[in-house]
Amino acid sequence: MPNFIAHEDWLAVLPLLMVGAGALAVLLVDLIWPKNAPRFVSIAIGMAVLVAAGAFAATTYGHNYNAFNGGFVLGGFAVVFEEIIVFAAIVSLALYGTFGKSDRMAGVTALMLWSTSGAMLMAGAANLMTIFLGLELLSLALYCLCGLADRPTSQESALKYLILSSTASGFLLFGMALLFGATGSVTLASLAAPSLVSNPLYWLGGGFFLAGIAFKLSLMPFHVWSPDVYEGAPLPVTAFMSVVTKAGALAVFARFAYALPAGHKMLLPFFVIAGISMIGGNLAMLAQTDLKRLLAYSGIAQAGYMVAALAGASALGMRYAIYYLAAYMFMNLGAFAVIAVLSSDREEGAQVAAFRGLAQRRPVLAAAMSFFLLALAGFPPTAGFLGKILILSANVNAGYAWLAALLIAGTAISLYAYFKVIRVMYDPHDHPVQTVRARAPLAYAAVALCALFVLAMTFYPLTPSNVLPLVR
Repeated sequence: MPNFIAHEDWLAVLPLLMVGAGALAVLLVDLIWPKNAPRFVSIAIGMAVLVAAGAFAATTYGHNYNAFNGGFVLGGFAVVFEEIIVFAAIVSLALYGTFGKSDRMAGVTALMLWSTSGAMLMAGAANLMTIFLGLELLSLALYCLCGLADRPTSQESALKYLILSSTASGFLLFGMALLFGATGSVTLASLAAPSLVSNPLYWLGGGFFLAGIAFKLSLMPFHVWSPDVYEGAPLPVTAFMSVVTKAGALAVFARFAYALPAGHKMLLPFFVIAGISMIGGNLAMLAQTDLKRLLAYSGIAQAGYMVAALAGASALGMRYAIYYLAAYMFMNLGAFAVIAVLSSDREEGAQVAAFRGLAQRRPVLAAAMSFFLLALAGFPPTAGFLGKILILSANVNAGYAWLAALLIAGTAISLYAYFKVIRVMYDPHDHPVQTVRARAPLAYAAVALCALFVLAMTFYPLTPSNVLPLVR
């Protein structure tokens, strides 16, 4: 029987296979360890696997290969997204250093690794079947992770995420079926055929497909799940899904958008909802007193910025979207890491009130949180400011000046929401609130690492330059 799968095909997906196999290794060690493996063993194995997978993926940068008959495209685009996903998983795993019960740690680690491998598969997916496979692998593990905290809101968030996300997956799958009916192919490259312009199945399928992607990116009006799920899920899981889900979905959208001819009308509604998200997400932040909900609405607006960068399908837009995604990852995970330092299992640090007088009690932590929030707001000269300027220039050059105007308006609105937290930390008239002093060395390390990367990206805005040909 002939071998249809080449050795190079397996090498292309080896990083995500390593992550998936690492999850099995964590469970096996926990099984043979007397009375369950200690918490640090599961975390250490998970981090080692992720570091190894990230290192191997980095060695493939610059190697272009269509694996599994074009189902998975290896190249700079996939590698950059894989590295972002792997780093987010490492930091999220680090935040689990003090959260949750030790006897659940092996299961939590395994689920997080499987979810990571699904997002990595989405990063390189180039046909409809691979996209759906990666999306379900990412989502199924997340459903379980959301419900692992011992409080009713956690189970509620898991159920809400399961129902709404399954509905969105149904939309996505129905759209894929219609696109297959219109094109006769499952590859994204086949969407560029001029003969499809007059086919209603093609437009209907594209609409359902994009609605499913918009849900995963939590763009308005497909965002309703996001604040409740973020609030109810365990803090490390919220940090994980705030970056990894967006990275996977953005990679899929980029491949879809760049497969279509530049300026294709099918994408216009998607950019409109990106603009709405920039304004609506930032407006909704103003009323939040829970930082997880505030960061959920922040994520809605930030996803709008990233999608806006792709308007016009220009090479610069792709570079700037990746730059902003990377900067958002460090800014966002850094903020979650500060919250983790101030929290026990009850997540007291997620309340804005817990930051009252923080500058008097823990000035370094208050300074780090201020730095992350200022960067998320786009305050000059942070990496967030630089990213927004780059996206703004890409929008204007591509003829989407209205998106640039919405970006400016959204940024101005967000300043008040982020400054509200900073004012609470530094107001001398606010009486300090005693919060738990968690022993969380890994969370402290995550704060330092994220601050270092945000600072580095502020002064050295390195973006990959050769990813555009590989996204197609």
